[in-house]
Amino acid sequence: MSETPDKLWGGRFEKPTARRVEEFSTSLPVDRRLLREDLAGSIAHCRMLARQGIIPLDAARAILAGLAELVEQVDQLAVAQDSRWEDVHSLVEGLLRERIGEPAGWLHTARSRNDQVALDERLYTRRALADGASAILDLQAALLALARRHQDVILPGYTHLQRAQPVLLAHHLLAYVEMLSRDLGRLRDAYVRADVMPLGSGALAGAPYPLDRAYVAQLLGFSAISANSLDAVSDRDFLVEHLAALSLVAVHLSRLAEELVLWSSAEFGFVEIDDSYATGSSIMPQKKNPDVAELVRGKTGRVLGALVALLTVLKGLPLAYNRDLQEDKQGYFDAVDTVHACLELTAGMVQTLRARPERMAAAAESSFSTATDLADHLVRRGMPFRQAHHVVGQIVRACLASGRELHQLTLDELRHFSPLFDQTAVGLYATDSVRARNVPGGTAPEQVRQQLERAEGALSETRQWVQWVRERLPNLERLARAPLEAAPGVDSRAGA
Repeated sequence: MSETPDKLWGGRFEKPTARRVEEFSTSLPVDRRLLREDLAGSIAHCRMLARQGIIPLDAARAILAGLAELVEQVDQLAVAQDSRWEDVHSLVEGLLRERIGEPAGWLHTARSRNDQVALDERLYTRRALADGASAILDLQAALLALARRHQDVILPGYTHLQRAQPVLLAHHLLAYVEMLSRDLGRLRDAYVRADVMPLGSGALAGAPYPLDRAYVAQLLGFSAISANSLDAVSDRDFLVEHLAALSLVAVHLSRLAEELVLWSSAEFGFVEIDDSYATGSSIMPQKKNPDVAELVRGKTGRVLGALVALLTVLKGLPLAYNRDLQEDKQGYFDAVDTVHACLELTAGMVQTLRARPERMAAAAESSFSTATDLADHLVRRGMPFRQAHHVVGQIVRACLASGRELHQLTLDELRHFSPLFDQTAVGLYATDSVRARNVPGGTAPEQVRQQLERAEGALSETRQWVQWVRERLPNLERLARAPLEAAPGVDSRAGA
């Protein structure tokens, strides 16, 4: 804060900041999470300043030694309560000054908190994107394993929450794998725009020093450097994109959770949720409640709210940095934590889920689920589909009146409604309906096997991408210990 023991800034002012203002404006309880990123950025910046001969080498060595000491204590510092500092940047600089004294003042040369926080957030976002992708892959793997175990199980597919046509359970589960694949695509796409290094933009106009921004980007594993300093310090599009992607992940998890809630009810009985992912009732001893699935469904609102909140903060801001941008982190961090936790717990639920094929099969054979197949039978024998639809509707009405299912009707009974019926229309079961849909993307067993193979191949490829991202992220401890480098053409004794 402005009234710190070291007065890191504030020489312009005659009065200290009001205590209530300090309490209102501090961001340290939120942005303390960026401590590792702030240390990494500070180390890379100091190395570049020394390499370019912009600050004295003895000061750079002292700074790096002090930062390395902070790196060793980073886990303790990340949770320590210290109200002296306004934000994570003043925390790092203040603690560094306590350790090495005046040389710490050289560290902020050629940078501003504006480009510093933009860097920290991008470093954090890149890691969070990789973590999120990895969590999605774990859930996809759990869904694929469940699908593999139950490739022949049939259940009713639904529209309007009414039984519609039979599908394979594996086909149903693969629908969620597809949703999550799109989520992975959005995370990977968002990574491209997060992977831009803003440091060197200064407060808004750049810096009057011979900075080697590409060297800093190399140290921190960025693929590109920002092209416009005004945009670099005020851009939070990468956070919006990540939040938008997380919002869709949350929506997809909510849809899956809703089905688990329905399927585990006595009315459906399609699955049983493992005891470790269910809870009891405070008053009814017989209850087994799908609370984890319900919470996953419920927490979606928080994630969507974080996206709307950030968009609202950004919508009226002029260039460049404005203090409103301090409000970009709390909802974002909460959304990241929430979605990643929901992904982990949903994967655990799916891994331990017990399917009940007999209940699914019984449901698939009832409620006239092969009615469309009867209509298609008439179409293949020359009847327009709309007329066939009407004929089969009459058959369903007759079955409802007599309490029978379609597969129980004889050929003579079918021909009462149309002479086009032949013996192949008699005794149609859900398995016949499923096998008939042998088109790309369909629920036929052959198609589902191909879908499983494609999904497993995509899973492997995306895991390689996650590994590639992780290898590019800076290793804080290694970065802190590396020796200083001298730039070509720069006197290594400069400023010594």
